[in-house]
Amino acid sequence: MDDSAVVPPPHLGRPLRLLPFRGLALPPRRVGDPAAVGALARPYRDAPARLALWERTGRVWRDQEPAVYVHEYVVEGMVVRGLVGALDLRHRSADPADRAVLPHEGVHPGQVDQLAKRMRRMALNPAPILLVHRGPVAVRDLMDRAAETEPVRAFTDRADHQHRVWALRRPDQLDALGDALASATPMIADGHHRYAATLRLQHERPGTAWDHGLALLVDQDDTPLFLGAIHRIVRGAHLEDFAQVESGTGTFRRYATDAALQALSEDTLVLTDGKAWATLALKVPAEETAVDVLHGRVLPELSVESGLVTYHHRVADALQHVRPRRDVAVLMPAADFDTVHRIVAHDRLMPEKATSFQPKPALGVLMRSLRDG
Repeated sequence: MDDSAVVPPPHLGRPLRLLPFRGLALPPRRVGDPAAVGALARPYRDAPARLALWERTGRVWRDQEPAVYVHEYVVEGMVVRGLVGALDLRHRSADPADRAVLPHEGVHPGQVDQLAKRMRRMALNPAPILLVHRGPVAVRDLMDRAAETEPVRAFTDRADHQHRVWALRRPDQLDALGDALASATPMIADGHHRYAATLRLQHERPGTAWDHGLALLVDQDDTPLFLGAIHRIVRGAHLEDFAQVESGTGTFRRYATDAALQALSEDTLVLTDGKAWATLALKVPAEETAVDVLHGRVLPELSVESGLVTYHHRVADALQHVRPRRDVAVLMPAADFDTVHRIVAHDRLMPEKATSFQPKPALGVLMRSLRDG
């Protein structure tokens, strides 16, 4: 298969189960530092032995007993909390109505292959897959009660983000959690390739520690994630190309200045070649978003290949990297959470890099060793 192709990830079947595991963590000063995780994990084949050494020398924290954890983190005043547990991967489902986890983007098979190989050598889940849903009140109540007790960890990391972690271990807590989550259907907010790679490893090695992955489940009704846009640069394109878009797809309008930015909305894109400005007001069908129309109709009309599109999370970055009169920056509106969830609940995928859920959990707060079983 073409490694550049995008395919749906495998589907996990219900019930959704987050199970206890023995948490691992980096020291507070190393949390969120990719170099620290790299120092632990590379070369990948040596990661298990290095982890054991770091444990003996006190360079990592390891919980003494398994738990499902409540992780609360505060980033620039925004509070996010969720459940971190070992995600049960043993059940698959071909029936959309029976799926436990909903991906919203496809994956590149080549990237999944490489990631699975790396994870197999590491025998470590260094970061959780980020899941989000509108959760049951019972789970929020459980987290509220946990937050009234003493956390097992509380610290400020190197980026000045605050973290608190509580452990759910009692049988009554775990039973209540299992009952409340059994029918849940969260969406993947971040980590599609890790999710697919983890399912690949479980399929290859059933009955082992690979029967479980690592996930953080956030309730959008409790501490909502921010859903931001990801902007595009179309390499080698010109503003006049977008003026040729068929009227049934959108309406092109030129602007003399960056006043075009004020027109950015859920169905209107802002375009610039670094000198001139324009807008493209799209005709967005129900149960679609602007990014669906851009990749499903606009770019195909322009015969733009996917490899000619680059992605930027900040408007300033997109404007900085556009080559004047040689590229077109396409500034995107953010998608709405409920619209995205309805799309994926109907067994559809959005284009690559359609969404940006923020803030993501920092690396090293909670990790899982596959050597623990």
